[in-house]
Amino acid sequence: MFGRVKPLDAILATAEKKSLHRSLGPFQLTMLGVGAVIGTGIFVLTAEAAQKAGPGMMISFVIAGFVCAVAALCYAEMASMVPVSGSAYTYSYAVMGELIAWMVGWALILEYAVAAGAVSVGWSGYVVGLIENAFHIDIPDLLVRGPYDGGLINLPAMLIAALVTWLLVIGTKESASVNAVLVAIKVSALTLFIILALPVMKMQNFEPFSPLGFSGIGAAAASIFFAYVGFDAVSTAAEETKNPQRNMPIGLIGSLAICTVFYLLVAAGVIGSVGAQPILDGQGIGMEPGSRELAAQCASIGDQAVVCSKEALAWTLREIGWPQIGNLIGLAAGLALPSVILMMMFGQTRIFFVMSRDGLLPASFSKIHPRYKTPHVITILTGIFVALFAAFFPVGLLANISNSGTLFAFAAVSIAVLVIRRREPGRHRPFRTPAIYLTAPLAFFGCLYLFYKLDPKSQMLFVIWAAIGLVVYYAYSRSRSHVGRGLVEVHEEDDDVPPQSVPPIS
Repeated sequence: MFGRVKPLDAILATAEKKSLHRSLGPFQLTMLGVGAVIGTGIFVLTAEAAQKAGPGMMISFVIAGFVCAVAALCYAEMASMVPVSGSAYTYSYAVMGELIAWMVGWALILEYAVAAGAVSVGWSGYVVGLIENAFHIDIPDLLVRGPYDGGLINLPAMLIAALVTWLLVIGTKESASVNAVLVAIKVSALTLFIILALPVMKMQNFEPFSPLGFSGIGAAAASIFFAYVGFDAVSTAAEETKNPQRNMPIGLIGSLAICTVFYLLVAAGVIGSVGAQPILDGQGIGMEPGSRELAAQCASIGDQAVVCSKEALAWTLREIGWPQIGNLIGLAAGLALPSVILMMMFGQTRIFFVMSRDGLLPASFSKIHPRYKTPHVITILTGIFVALFAAFFPVGLLANISNSGTLFAFAAVSIAVLVIRRREPGRHRPFRTPAIYLTAPLAFFGCLYLFYKLDPKSQMLFVIWAAIGLVVYYAYSRSRSHVGRGLVEVHEEDDDVPPQSVPPIS
């Protein structure tokens, strides 16, 4: 039915050779999720959401969080059964076959590489704003904005992407203590913003609550979905979790609930303090944010200002009389967001690495650096593309394109968990998705709805990207696939061991 399927037992061979220590409890899982989720989405995309939904973006955060929650529960069951590298790509290979797995892996390029570009642009906005306000200088837009944003090239975004690429090549990785500090910085920055912004709320700023109707709220939810990407880091820790049946849903739902509450309070602070009504054209339709003209309009609106700054939270604090605290928020974002870029690019290179070892991509992609022991070829290639994305495209467009790939992958996992539950009901599952026949369809149709609400440009780019992926698969990957040639890679840890021969799987 699904074509070439890579046997689940072969995929699990590595995991069975090495038993991970189960040490993570519900608190550690929840903090892992909070650290992975809070990033560019809330620090930057508040401005994008305001242009689509106005104050109704608070509902958008709830919708996006709910879709992520049900998708996370599906993800967790697959991660507990297949606790190896590859994420949704590996799950799809084991359940729905090579073609679907290839398309998921191809879509994950949009999730990770384009998302890394979006975070780089978000980081650039905060750092440039911090420098301009701290030193009272004006950096030319030509050098800090891409062509779609009224400039020529975003050099700071390009440079941070290059720096993270270099760190990944030499093998630098975050320790648990460094990650904990970065999580504390992000959470402290948001808490400080909430404390200062909520007391100056004006209820009239919430009216009209939904100026563009539910359509605007749905469109904002499709963009805001980016603010939750990263929660799947919790599901990948299933093998290291004590009592996963109990603790996984606590970690998943707990981290999403905490982040949603933070997001709602931050959104309320932005809306109530400076207003968040979208700028409308002559027909009462929201204008696309991003042009220099719009930025000029935003600066001149006064009490009914539209949040359209590239450093939305820092800008809001400056508007309500806390310029130095706004600079601190900018500093916090500047310190914390590079870790998100690193995580995104790390995930991208590892997906490519696994696809290369499966024979679907050139073998050179899985070459290991003789000194640093990292997949340097694919890391450098990924870094080049991330830097180009960051240099020339605005954060909103990159986030939407990234969301399209993520939604496709999540939808595939929601189907995969249903298929494997029916096909192999007796297989050991450290975590079982609750109410599977309700949860999985909700996740699938929720992903479809958010994809439908993306802007037409992002939808079209995804279709074009998928078409290119099919061409690459049939022109190159299908004939070189290890599964197709009767070879299944089971020695994941040893590149010198040849693939093991097994009968071809039709």
